[in-house]
Amino acid sequence: MVGRQGGSARRSAGAPVKGSPLLLFLPGIDGVGMGLILHHRSLGNVGSSKSGVCTFPLMIGHLLKLCLFPFPTGYSGITFHEGLVKLVEHTLRVEHAMNPNKPIYIVGDSFGGCLALAVAAPTSFGKSQLQPLLPLLESLPDELHITVPYLLSFIMGDPVKMAMATVENDLPPPQILDKLSTALTSLLPRLSDLSDIIPKDTLLWKLKLLKSAASYTNSRLHAVKAEVLLLASGKDNMLPSGDEAKRLWTSLQNCRVRYFKDSGHTLLLEGGINLLTVIKGTHMYRRSKHYDHLRDYLPPTITEFNNFFGQRNRWFNIATSPVIFSTLKDGRLVRGLAGIPDEGPVLFIGYHMLMGLELGPLYEAFLKEKRICVRGLAHPLLFSKKDETSQQELSQLDFMRVFGSLPVSPINMYKLFSKKSFVLLYPGGAREALHRKDPLIVSCWILEGLSKGEEYRLFWPSQPEFVRMAARFGVTIIPFGTVGEDDLAQLVLDYNDQMTIPFTRDWIRDINQDVVRIRTDEKQQLSDQDVYLPGLLPKIPGRFYYLFGKPIETRGMEKVVEDKSKANSLYLEIKSEVEKIMSYLKEKREVDPYRGIIERTVYQASGGSADQIPSFEI
Repeated sequence: MVGRQGGSARRSAGAPVKGSPLLLFLPGIDGVGMGLILHHRSLGNVGSSKSGVCTFPLMIGHLLKLCLFPFPTGYSGITFHEGLVKLVEHTLRVEHAMNPNKPIYIVGDSFGGCLALAVAAPTSFGKSQLQPLLPLLESLPDELHITVPYLLSFIMGDPVKMAMATVENDLPPPQILDKLSTALTSLLPRLSDLSDIIPKDTLLWKLKLLKSAASYTNSRLHAVKAEVLLLASGKDNMLPSGDEAKRLWTSLQNCRVRYFKDSGHTLLLEGGINLLTVIKGTHMYRRSKHYDHLRDYLPPTITEFNNFFGQRNRWFNIATSPVIFSTLKDGRLVRGLAGIPDEGPVLFIGYHMLMGLELGPLYEAFLKEKRICVRGLAHPLLFSKKDETSQQELSQLDFMRVFGSLPVSPINMYKLFSKKSFVLLYPGGAREALHRKDPLIVSCWILEGLSKGEEYRLFWPSQPEFVRMAARFGVTIIPFGTVGEDDLAQLVLDYNDQMTIPFTRDWIRDINQDVVRIRTDEKQQLSDQDVYLPGLLPKIPGRFYYLFGKPIETRGMEKVVEDKSKANSLYLEIKSEVEKIMSYLKEKREVDPYRGIIERTVYQASGGSADQIPSFEI
């Protein structure tokens, strides 16, 4: 905490991770660091938090000695770069000297965005709604200053969203309304307290300092080379955050944006936004100069699990009602994941549904039942930044990174196995997940769209490389199958259809340009891995079925590592097992009395649990 004597103190909500980076928080115009209140605990639990969360007068008190600022009168003598910027730069130099290889994160909230390394934090204060307040505040009698916080509250943020930040989402609606009402009521005395925290002279000083800061930092924009992550608000009534994000995104050399279209100026104080999740989802958290997918990976927190599976994935689970089976070592099938080993390394090999629809329920099941975060090996394009925009929202891809996905490559697989991880690999890759309609069908898009296509067909490569690497580490291989995509959606516009349309053809070629090709040595059908977005026709939902086969132990199979014929034999055995599992599931779902969503709804209405809806007998 930057203090009156110019020293610093480390503040953390928990024991820091060894080698974790530092975080310097620069508060907004409130000066008390309210923006970090909802995020301090989660940030502190993953690393040291060097925080500038202090009252702004204390910082000014320090600057009076350091820079001889004329306060509270004589505003014309204030220059942003002579004091505050030098103070921040000095703090950073000291920390860097002590730990030269450790990254330092600077989080600037509102005014703190100007202060954050001045060369890396330009602002749009010239267009701010605060500009007309300057002459008003100067002429406002001191006794009416208490009304200023209430005036500012109308442009600072959405009070309902700020109040919702303290309300649990899984409560019944009446309790949510009751807690929301209480939270809104409690905000009023906090607003009145701001008039004491920010006296009139202090507020005037800050606003004029902010004007100076905007001019200074914008003049240094060309020099910014550091990585910048912008969090922009779509309903910011104080600053044109959306337009500013676009300007900075095009101007800064290394900038990424996450756009929150329904948030106000104080987005860090609103419910549903977690700063740590955004940092992790953009792969911006690291302990050294370069990001490492294993060393810098932080497992998802309970909050992240609840935010994703409790909110984003809730309706999908209701629609598909996933039922999962596993196989014990003696060959018996059981409902749940009892057949999955408790210790790694384990490699899950299976069929990739259309658009990867099976991933959400699979990850949730392992996290809830086994407390295991499966590390999925995914197509490198999913980690590319080239298609991001200045209004890039927090997406499903960001959450994939939060929950452990990483680019598929031999070196990443090697590292995961060496760390005894639980690894998910789809040999069929993008070609299998983005499969197409049957090319033998007559080319009439209506008939073709309603016909059977390539679902449940494996597109595996000829080389069994994962088998040999698994045997080298003694990995337990578990083949699995998933069925249900044809009960949820029908493919109507596939890759071949879209390549005949000029607009979509150009888009597909653009997003696949310069992408790492994984199967260049395979035949045309398997090497054709272009990524595209299939056109889908939704159906009345059926049900998803998962079956994890009998574990295959590779410990003691040293010959598989050197003998290609033995490796190929094991590879074909695994492939055959996946095909058998899917055939079994397709047959058994026909006798599931709760395959349809109507039957499942009636079951739940009669008092049955949503998590234990019966299925076919095993």
